[in-house]
Amino acid sequence: MTTSTLRRALGAFAAICGLTLLGSPAAGAATRFPSRPIHLIVGFAAGGSADTVARLMAPILNRELKQNIIIENRPGAGGNIASADLLKSAPDGYTIMLGTIGSLAVNQHISKLKYDPVTDMEAISLAVKFSNVLVVNPHSDIHTLADYVREAKASHSSLSFGSSGIGSSGHLAGELLKSVAGLHNQHIAYRGGAPAMNDLLGGRLGAIFASPTDAVQFIAAGKLRAIATTGLSRMDVLPHVPTVAESGYPGFEANNWYAYVAPAKTPADVIRVLNKAIVVALKDPGVSAKLEKLGLQPAPSTPAETAAYIRSESKKWGDLVKKIGISAD
Repeated sequence: MTTSTLRRALGAFAAICGLTLLGSPAAGAATRFPSRPIHLIVGFAAGGSADTVARLMAPILNRELKQNIIIENRPGAGGNIASADLLKSAPDGYTIMLGTIGSLAVNQHISKLKYDPVTDMEAISLAVKFSNVLVVNPHSDIHTLADYVREAKASHSSLSFGSSGIGSSGHLAGELLKSVAGLHNQHIAYRGGAPAMNDLLGGRLGAIFASPTDAVQFIAAGKLRAIATTGLSRMDVLPHVPTVAESGYPGFEANNWYAYVAPAKTPADVIRVLNKAIVVALKDPGVSAKLEKLGLQPAPSTPAETAAYIRSESKKWGDLVKKIGISAD
């Protein structure tokens, strides 16, 4: 082989190696990702349910991704502030969000937003699913769902139900029951779950469709009476409490859930890296045990499964919002 031929051969080999190492931009991003800390936006205050889930999972994500997960609480507007901030960030996987049913599937139907979570966000994985639980003050005359329905069917019912805000999962669960059962009771929107719970405990509010993280401790202490849960099956932490579905309304389901998302156009390989770490965290025995103790069911899923679920939930609750005319504006 001549010297010139050898040089050409070596040059071609080097070029091929260079192409292999570089690959496509997305592949290169995934190879290097993550090379710095990842910011995880939570649209609610520290100590709330979403924040609790994020912080329980963070140590495993740190380990799996070999980078720190920096949790940033940006509460306000039912998660809309956090969503808007997410969409201002670069679609590179270094800023993601733990969204809720409200911020990902409901708020776009009750407020005039400049974005649509279904199309402007990239699904990574579901985090948890859980039922709400209908609770009343233990001094109330309501002992069963039939009692609740009877009082709420009065044309000028004095029975009210509260929630942490318009479009929250508790609000939607109450409105769905009103729709299927023909109820007339009124919803009272609070600025958070804590003030609503305080009024219920103080006897100033009739009922709440509460998250288990807010209600289970009070139920166990006898300070609240659990009437029914809103999922299709009973909750492991409240096995004695029947579902709405088995109490006369077959098929009734109003699940709450959280999911991890990124800005649209985040490279697919980066999404896969994040998904793998999140799934490992949700399947970790220590994490899953702590979540289940709070009444939250780990729900690891693929990006495609997560996107399909968000779309179906958006349609379901969008149809209800349109039917009954819920608006936050």
